[in-house]
Amino acid sequence: MPVVGKLGMEYLCSQNWRLMIIETEHLIIRDFQEKDAVGLLEYLSHPRVNCFVSERLCSEESALAYISNTPKELLRYAVCLKEDDFIIGDVFALREEADTFNVGWHFNQCFEGKGLAYEATTEFLDYLFRDACARRVYGFVEDDNLRSKRLCKRLGMRYEGCMKEFISFVCDPDGAPRYEDTCIYAVLNKEWKNNKNR
Repeated sequence: MPVVGKLGMEYLCSQNWRLMIIETEHLIIRDFQEKDAVGLLEYLSHPRVNCFVSERLCSEESALAYISNTPKELLRYAVCLKEDDFIIGDVFALREEADTFNVGWHFNQCFEGKGLAYEATTEFLDYLFRDACARRVYGFVEDDNLRSKRLCKRLGMRYEGCMKEFISFVCDPDGAPRYEDTCIYAVLNKEWKNNKNR
């Protein structure tokens, strides 16, 4: 059950809100804390998809910098196990318009296959629609990132297309840019509500 909403809709819909505590059956989604640096380093020292190569962390110091230097316009929260508050991933959203968010996530592969990513992202999207005034939420997913594509579908996000050779995050051994095919998945507030009522 989420623990949000006490600050009032007007405040949450302003540009200044950042407070986050959501509790689910197995997880807590909350603001980052310094103690998260070790767990964060565990899964971001070797990003599995090219779009996050620029976020690669190489030390606890770089993990602490990642935690403390979140851009003002980016909502980024730790996903932690409820039993011991250990970070297993994070969810993030960039407000692009007053009512539109670009979302994404990272999860430690050691905790895959347990439904935890779905549990976390379901509550995070619910939070964006319910408390952050989102009308539309969408995400970019590289075409070869099968786990995230499956998660988007499970969340009820609509496949809106694939942009061929859309962007390059890494280079081939010869130095030539390696362009990624990038898919777009999205869901509207009214669709989210309808899906939840089924």
